Amino acid sequence: MKVCGLIVEYNPLHNGHLYHLQKARQLTDAEIVIAVMSGNFVQRGEFALVDKWARAKAAIEAGVDIVLELPFVFAIQSATQFGKNAIDILAKAKCNYIVFGSEINNLEELKEIASMSFNIDNFKETMKKGYSYPATYGYFADSYGPNDILAISYLRALQNYPEITPISILRSSNYHNDDLNEKFPSAKAIRTALKNNKDITNYTPMKDLDKYPSPNWNEFYGYIRNLLLTTPKKQLQEIFLMDEGIENHLYKCAYKCYTFKQFINKSVTRRYTTSRIQRTLCHLLVHNTKKEMEKIVEYDTLRPLAFSKKGQEYLKLLQQQEVKIANHFTANIRQYRDIEFKAAIAYSMNMDENMKEYITRSEISGLNYKK
Repeated sequence: MKVCGLIVEYNPLHNGHLYHLQKARQLTDAEIVIAVMSGNFVQRGEFALVDKWARAKAAIEAGVDIVLELPFVFAIQSATQFGKNAIDILAKAKCNYIVFGSEINNLEELKEIASMSFNIDNFKETMKKGYSYPATYGYFADSYGPNDILAISYLRALQNYPEITPISILRSSNYHNDDLNEKFPSAKAIRTALKNNKDITNYTPMKDLDKYPSPNWNEFYGYIRNLLLTTPKKQLQEIFLMDEGIENHLYKCAYKCYTFKQFINKSVTRRYTTSRIQRTLCHLLVHNTKKEMEKIVEYDTLRPLAFSKKGQEYLKLLQQQEVKIANHFTANIRQYRDIEFKAAIAYSMNMDENMKEYITRSEISGLNYKK
């Protein structure tokens, strides 16, 4: 059986994703397509536009067979860790292929970079170590887009799984473009259009996105500012990603800034990117500590968020092969499920009572969508 894996966020699911899914099936002739997807928070340290259960449901309706969760502790990390853990999950699901988007769509070049030992998450530190290879220089010179950077992390992780074949497809839209003029506008462009009350119905199969109480850092900033200014420094230092004195930097910025826009503009430096700052705030919001992360056990369980009938049969086949499947909340590893529950609470913090109940109840009951 041919099984194809995708690494996604679907924030939101849009026409470009539908093209990616169609091409993945076409290029691999896969009988089963599995997507591993970030939860209520996404890799750049942002709140998902729509909760993970609604996005998983949309993915199944679009033709994905199984949506597996990428736990919060893996999703809210650097590209290297995000990619490694997503690939690990797809390997446990016994995928034969991984299909990903790429701005340059040159698999051999990406593989060459992936084989090098520089740190793709820290450009400046790597340059200090004296790397001067042309491909590396191009990497530092922004020749590679966000999807290429993730692709490099996937290819590095795939060095441990020679049985999985990577396939790249051209990413035709620009992630940084905020308008809807391209053939396949990016998720960012759709989120921006939604924020500006523009019609997005032609660009995404997901309905009623304008009615969803999408959380964002602007509405959470008062709470975050209070945490940064009133939590003892020693306790802040215990939070995961609060490294190298970043807590002092964030304290100073929070003290001087009364809106999130002011705060993020002041916080971002050559050392700290927007994503790095926001990921740190996510871990602060969920109170995910370094001690918890040091003690966390290997993630040897697959947690399906949704599946088709064909996907359900494949999950049963995996179980017969002694792959652990968390078909309900308590079947998941306790450390991971506890953090996911905290993330659900944080995500729904500013929502009304009905949405709070829906988000937290879904986390416990599962709501495995079946088509």
